Amino acid sequence: MFNLLRMDLYRIKRSKSLPICLGILFFAAISIFTLLWLLAVPEGQVIALKIGMMTPDDKKTASTILNDIDILTLFRQISLDGGLYSVILGIWVMLFLCSDYQNGFIKNIMALYSNRWLYLGSKLLAVGIVDLCYLVFHFGFTLLLNYLFGTIVPYTKIKDVLFYLAWAWLLTMAFSALIILICICTRSIAAGSFGAILLGSGLIVVPIYQIMHLLHLGEWLKYSIYFSLSYGPNQYTSLQDLQVFIVGTVFLVLYSTAAGILLKKQDI
Repeated sequence: MFNLLRMDLYRIKRSKSLPICLGILFFAAISIFTLLWLLAVPEGQVIALKIGMMTPDDKKTASTILNDIDILTLFRQISLDGGLYSVILGIWVMLFLCSDYQNGFIKNIMALYSNRWLYLGSKLLAVGIVDLCYLVFHFGFTLLLNYLFGTIVPYTKIKDVLFYLAWAWLLTMAFSALIILICICTRSIAAGSFGAILLGSGLIVVPIYQIMHLLHLGEWLKYSIYFSLSYGPNQYTSLQDLQVFIVGTVFLVLYSTAAGILLKKQDI
């Protein structure tokens, strides 16, 4: 499996999709910080007034938009709470996995490794490494922007940051396993793309929750990956905050097992 992992990491290093997807996350962070600087920082408000972005009456109200927001909360609102990070990561996972089917590389791998669980394991490990790097680099870039823009929001305790990144990584890994399952099932770039966008952004889960909530049957959807990422805790305060780890672990094992079983049954 580690030979496969080494090959995967070499391919990832040479791929264009890896920096492009990370660049999209960086661009989103720059856009949000620029907007917040124009709306909530006095120096930025001067420019916003000149270009007609806001009126003098809006100035006082806009100054309060950063109340009770720290760097971790802002980082969540930029990407993870709304599903942007899941969508971008899901698209990268789709490109990474489907490329094996598109160029026939998977046939060569299966000819050398009869145990298909090794193939799946190497993919999950490679995705886990990229996912962790994305989270760390994205948060680090958010810290850098906050410094460059004059510390417009206060910093967060390191223990709270580590706690959040730990369960966010586990949940996004579970989402990645779901995208891998979709790609193995369909062998289609289109299906993987639609899955990443519709499931990662909540375009499927949120309407279903609203309908089920009207029937008083929607509570179980709060344990979905999307809602767990959107409403999970910023810091550890009680044992209930560990629920996100359980949700992530269950879905990761479930989707990985289903993908492995399906892969074993496929004729490649």
